[in-house]
Amino acid sequence: MTHPFKALLIVSALALASCANTDRYGPGSGDPDGLDDTNGLGESEFIGDAVALSEEEAEFINAVGDRVLFDVDQSTLDSTARQILTSQADWLFRNAGYSVVIQGHADERGTQEYNLALGARRASAVQQFLIAQGIAPKRLDIVTYGKERPIEICSAESCYSRNRRAVTVLLAGTS
Repeated sequence: MTHPFKALLIVSALALASCANTDRYGPGSGDPDGLDDTNGLGESEFIGDAVALSEEEAEFINAVGDRVLFDVDQSTLDSTARQILTSQADWLFRNAGYSVVIQGHADERGTQEYNLALGARRASAVQQFLIAQGIAPKRLDIVTYGKERPIEICSAESCYSRNRRAVTVLLAGTS
């Protein structure tokens, strides 16, 4: 194969890839977290494009809320976070067939090691709150992503504030 032909082949492949379905995360989206779209899938979209939600899961994400936000360099739950987590605990009591994974996240500032630790503290704070509300510890796992899974990428507080979060992801039939 000649060099110009290889270059043309690569450019063609890139051009076709750019034509991919930009609405795969919802109408007008492009936001892989789903916060700005109407499909309500939340963090579960990272698992794949074809995620079907049960009525209970949709209720959890849309009515109860699947995430809490944090201040800079903090893992302390504010009153809004405690209110959302109290609703999550109530929902988990009513839906005993679900366990959860609590994902801890950080914004892009700081080292990878610092942000992994901060994400772990945030996930742990949510886990401890839910345990204090009476949810069995065996139903609550945590994982930290630090700054590795941002939902907003820009160097502004509006982006940073959305990335400082803990997300409660439902796991059906695992309790």
